[in-house]
Amino acid sequence: MAALTFHLDVVSAENKLFSGRAETIQVTGSEGELGIFPGHTPLLTAIKPGMVRIIKQNGQEEIIYLSGGLLEVQPSTVTVLADTAIRGNELDQAKAEEAKRRAEERIHNQHGDMDFAQAASDLAKALAQLRVIELTRKSR
Repeated sequence: MAALTFHLDVVSAENKLFSGRAETIQVTGSEGELGIFPGHTPLLTAIKPGMVRIIKQNGQEEIIYLSGGLLEVQPSTVTVLADTAIRGNELDQAKAEEAKRRAEERIHNQHGDMDFAQAASDLAKALAQLRVIELTRKSR
């Protein structure tokens, strides 16, 4: 018997990263971790910087970094509208580590003109990228 699936689209302003059948996805919503399965209740929520972990129709896993965006769940279709989306195997670890270092430095060396919220957002994105890189390496 075939596994139940739903149609999933993962798109960003730049391109469509995934379009196909999925058994399940995991994503970080504004209120915490979400697991979406076939037949999930309709939902519209913001996405925090992190990842979408896709279990495809054939059981293979794909991990995509998301800088934020929206998740829409309909009865047979799920759409991830990301601000920025990058496949885990395309992320640059050195760049992510440097972005993390710069954000931490801006937070620790606060000046009057420093935007703390922007530095915290940059740090969250860099940490999310590093986590996606780690998970992508483990899943190979």
